[in-house]
Order: sequence, then C-alpha cells, then structure tokens
Amino acid sequence: MKSKIVFFLTIVICFLLQCTVMNLISIGSVTPNLMLVLCVSMGLMRGRKSGLWAGFFSGLFVDLLFGSVFGFYALIYMYIGYLSGYAHRIYYDDDVKVPMFLTAIADLLYNLSVYGLQFLLRGRLGLRIYLYRIIIPEMFYTVFITLIVYRIFRYINYRYMNITRKESESIWVLK
Repeated sequence: MKSKIVFFLTIVICFLLQCTVMNLISIGSVTPNLMLVLCVSMGLMRGRKSGLWAGFFSGLFVDLLFGSVFGFYALIYMYIGYLSGYAHRIYYDDDVKVPMFLTAIADLLYNLSVYGLQFLLRGRLGLRIYLYRIIIPEMFYTVFITLIVYRIFRYINYRYMNITRKESESIWVLK
C-alpha cells in the first residue's frame, strides 16, 4: 500500500513540476517533458504494468487540464509506459544510457503522434517546421533532463517502493 501511495504522489508531484517549474526553464518556448521521463523510468524500473499505470495517470492529469480530447494523452503516455516496460527484465537500472535512449525514442514517437493526430488530420502539413522547431529541441531537452531526474526516480523507487522480485521473473532462470 505504501508503494502505491508513493507511486501516485510521484506522479502528482511530477505533474505539478511539469506545470510550474518546467515552464520557467523553457528555452525558446520548448519545455522538457517530465511526465514522459516518469513513464519511461517507471516502465524500466518496475515493469510493463507499472509503466502502463504511470502513463495512464500522467496522461489523465494532462488531459484534465490541457487536453482538447479527453483520453488522448492518457492513451499515448500509457503506450509509452507499457512499451518501455518491455526492457524491465533485461536492463540494469544503474546505467543512465538506456533511459536516455528510450526517452529520446519515446519523445520522438510522442511528438509525431501528437502531430499526426492533432495537426495532420486538420490539414496542417508543416511537418518540417514542427520537426525542427518543436520535436528535435524538445527531444534533446528532455534527454538532458533525464540525466538529472532519472537518478531521483531511481532513488525514490529503491528507497520508498517495494521492488522485491521473484526468482521466476528473472530471465536468467530456465523455465
């Protein structure tokens, strides 16, 4: 129960930081996507199911305050958290290179899906401008923030959340 409360509080605190502090450190109206880093981190550290729930609640908060279509961001973040959870059993979370790589890919997919489903379907075809002015700068900025924030998420995960693994969850045990 304690780990679920800490999990939910982490999502709420990250959402509040995304809405307040991240807007203060924006460069050229590009802000890092802290909620995306949270979804990827929880998926990597805790598995597909936790990544899915982190993505769902993160996207739900974004939909409640900023979304035009309810459930759009929840679905995108949910997929990102779930897909990043596939690397849970084969990845050692001491290293920060894999979360940086997955965050870059997830941010690219996130922004391309937002472009495709929110702008392209309305007939706005400026992909090159959207790519160079929003997608690529946000991707680099989010990867840079991942260097700092991932270690905090890792500390919270190991210090306050129950992460006992069963022997049967290991990929090194023959089944």
